[in-house]
Amino acid sequence: MIHPHTYIHPNARLAQNVKIDPFTVIHQDVEIGEGTWIGSNVTIMEGARIGKNCRIFPGAVISAIPQDLKFAGEKTTAEIGDNTTLREFVTVNRGTKERGKTTVGSDCLIQAYTHVAHDCSIGNNCIISNSTQIAGHVVIGDWVIVGGVCAVHQFVQIGSHSFVAGGSLVSKDVPPYIKAVRTPLSYGGVNSVGLKRRGFDLDKINHILDIYRIIYNKGLNTSQALEFIEEELAASDERDEILTFIRESGRGIIKRGTKGASDED
Repeated sequence: MIHPHTYIHPNARLAQNVKIDPFTVIHQDVEIGEGTWIGSNVTIMEGARIGKNCRIFPGAVISAIPQDLKFAGEKTTAEIGDNTTLREFVTVNRGTKERGKTTVGSDCLIQAYTHVAHDCSIGNNCIISNSTQIAGHVVIGDWVIVGGVCAVHQFVQIGSHSFVAGGSLVSKDVPPYIKAVRTPLSYGGVNSVGLKRRGFDLDKINHILDIYRIIYNKGLNTSQALEFIEEELAASDERDEILTFIRESGRGIIKRGTKGASDED
């Protein structure tokens, strides 16, 4: 299952049924779960932790040291969950002392030429499309879809079940359950199509719509909108997730677009 033209450091730990194609290099202190396939010309460096049944396509580089001048050689990791696919020339840098690790969740598809920088956290079931560049310390929730050729600013957070349009510059936080579209990046409605696909019923989707109508349409500032939601709308997991996300936002959330924006999309 391992081609003779592959180099594997003696201290690397590979489970059963790992398949590795020729001209791949695996460094020390690497762990690879069973059933994973690694294509040719892949470099897996110290600190990589790769789950079960992953697919890593040619040219990928996993767990290279951070592109951070403050990095001082500390022991950190880059962790990839089970059943995740990394396409051609994806790069995932390991963490720094700030967080200690970079993580990509399970059941993700990270498409070709995407870069995931140090100390990022990408949730489960995410799709990050081609040539997206994710700077350090970015947090992306579960079930997020990011379109191709996006640039995500350091320390940005993207909430679960949201959708970011291709070609976007993401410099503000994107709350959960919404579509982020246009230039500059703006609120473009609730991601109702994605939510339906994931089993959200109409009542839940309408509840989320009501929350975002108050935040973006009612003419209140953010603090007033959150207070109104807490007082007037029934408690739910979705409501509490949105309120917590916005209150804890470090960069502020994206605004509503000035033209043609509609939360009925």
